Amino acid sequence: MLIPFIAGLGAGPALAAETQRYQMEKTDKGYVRMDTQTGEMSICEERDNQLVCKLAADERSALQDELGRVQSELKALDERIVKLENSLTAQLESKLPTEEEFQKSMGYMERFFRSFMGIVKDMEKEDQAPQMAPAPNKT
Repeated sequence: MLIPFIAGLGAGPALAAETQRYQMEKTDKGYVRMDTQTGEMSICEERDNQLVCKLAADERSALQDELGRVQSELKALDERIVKLENSLTAQLESKLPTEEEFQKSMGYMERFFRSFMGIVKDMEKEDQAPQMAPAPNKT
């Protein structure tokens, strides 16, 4: 007896949340149920002591239309992403130098630095050369 009671307690909050989610209104032919979270409307009628609900016809077609629109938009976005990724990859690859161009550039840089270092060494030698004393001024 205690176990079903405890299980019932656990289902209480979930059941309460579920009953608050839907609002029911009585009509001449049954009920109209509105999902307060999505705004979806259903038409419900009692059959064999059970409540059977179906999406309202206009809601179903609107839902199908929206689903089709979203699917088309998603497909277009997927195609655009693929196109952009391919374009970006091609741009990056076209901007990079070939191995031959890279080696040629490195050769230029090496020659430049060797020449520059030669100039620096020559200047250091000039600074280290003994300075001649100025001739005495005979006036």
